[in-house]
Amino acid sequence: MTYPVYTLKNECHDCYKCVRECHIKAIKFQDGSASVIKDKCIACGHCVKVCPSGAKKVRSDIDKVKTLITAQKQVYVSLAPSWSGIYDLTQQQMVAVLKKLGFYAVSETALGAQQVSIKTAEMLNEGENGLYISSACPVIVDYIRYYKPELAKYITPVASPALTHAKMLKEKYGDNISIVFIGPCIGKKNEADSNPDFIDVALTFEELNYWISEEFININEIEVKSSDKFVPEEAFEGALYPIEGGMIDTIKEVGINDDISLVKISGLETFDKTMEGLNINSINNKIFVEALSCETGCINGPCISSKKAGLAITTDILSKIKHRDEIPKIAETVFEKEYVSKPVIEDDVKFADITNALKKIGKHTPDDELNCGGCGYSTCRDMAKALVKGDAEPSMCISYMRKIAMRKAAAMLRCMPSAIVMVDKDLNIVEANDAFMKMFCGDMYEIFASRKEGLSGASIDRIISFSDIFSQLLKSGGDIHKSHYQVKNKLYDINAFTIEDGEIVGAVITDVTKAEIDREKIATKAREVIKKNITKVQEIACLLGEHMVETEVLLNSIAEDYSNDNSDDDGEEL
Repeated sequence: MTYPVYTLKNECHDCYKCVRECHIKAIKFQDGSASVIKDKCIACGHCVKVCPSGAKKVRSDIDKVKTLITAQKQVYVSLAPSWSGIYDLTQQQMVAVLKKLGFYAVSETALGAQQVSIKTAEMLNEGENGLYISSACPVIVDYIRYYKPELAKYITPVASPALTHAKMLKEKYGDNISIVFIGPCIGKKNEADSNPDFIDVALTFEELNYWISEEFININEIEVKSSDKFVPEEAFEGALYPIEGGMIDTIKEVGINDDISLVKISGLETFDKTMEGLNINSINNKIFVEALSCETGCINGPCISSKKAGLAITTDILSKIKHRDEIPKIAETVFEKEYVSKPVIEDDVKFADITNALKKIGKHTPDDELNCGGCGYSTCRDMAKALVKGDAEPSMCISYMRKIAMRKAAAMLRCMPSAIVMVDKDLNIVEANDAFMKMFCGDMYEIFASRKEGLSGASIDRIISFSDIFSQLLKSGGDIHKSHYQVKNKLYDINAFTIEDGEIVGAVITDVTKAEIDREKIATKAREVIKKNITKVQEIACLLGEHMVETEVLLNSIAEDYSNDNSDDDGEEL
């Protein structure tokens, strides 16, 4: 089965934001593309939310639900309580929309939340002093099991509201029904995948919205029937669950003893900070922690699919909640579940391997370790550890790649025979190669060449007499080409170009003086040879002309003599 979170490789642009934002660094980079390490991931969905290019995607299970609807007559929806803050619809309208998609019936997950609160209150009232952590958020549960295994035994042994609700529906309507959870959470997909006997599929609100648009359903004009109601009944105080502190409020409504401390925590970082240094053995009362992965609660889930402000969502939820006069003290549906630790085992990384990895990214001394965080890791050593484990690539180190680029550029500048110079808007030299210094610094070459910064910072108009070209280029932009540009007794080919409009310009300058002199010498020699050849040709022509005249006279003479002889002979015969 495909993991709930995946990456479109062609859309991943090496920004490393997913690594930077991932609390547990469950991201692997290979061939310039980021992918989720499923054995380490807890499906919090934060990488999906922060990805600037939209390369991080959530697995779509719409087709799977359609197959269920086609094959199964009774497919029930377990609808997360945050729906009332997201959709500006009445209960009947919401049910009608879902039935339009093919669902048999719709029930509120909040009903399961109410059962969880009743059971939790009972545990707190009757339990011993110590720490109790809520099991409502599957992401927090997996985070504790994987990364805080010492706290796993303190998770309350009761299933999440979604699983409890699923059990409730199966108890009431039969085990042969199918259940599809719909909510803002990606972690619910993992929960559904791990508990297929209770939840067949988990959809997000984003998937739901896409499906609705695909079917061309106008939710605001949906026809409502009298039968369009939540089953078996509408929820009450359980609808508070998606709001930070909502579970605590429901537990209070159930009723708990005064010696119980109730603490709400939202966000993984906040959870870590709150639990850091806690001596559980020293706790002499009961402390219940409502822990949620998303800051401010489920209303800020990764797939909430709403442009409404969090406060607006909260307000809408609170305005629609109905409270019961009396809440049962004993839960009707109990789903006990033990949460066993499953720590992520990290391979030991040797110091020597870290040192070698640091060298690969140009960190040879502690001073080289900038700890800039550009790669997504907090420190260079964390990056080195990821390199050793194969989760990162050297190219992720921005400072390292910048050094390589600078070295390549410097090498190219040094090797180019033409003079190259870059100038800022104040006509100060930013960069100039050795050929430029040799061409224009004259006797000062050795002085500038010995300086680490070379000509950097020097005013261009003090070095060359044609700095006006750079001034013009800074104002106009574009490019300027001057062929055989004469400066005193020198000729230059100048190709000036804009690097950054109005800020930095550059030029490639070639001294063509010698080439032009050599060309002129060749031309002069050629002209001399041509002149001599023409003279010879003329002389030959004259000689040929004289010879032809003489030959013509001689031949004419012979012809005349021959003609006279023939005339005499003819007379005698007559």
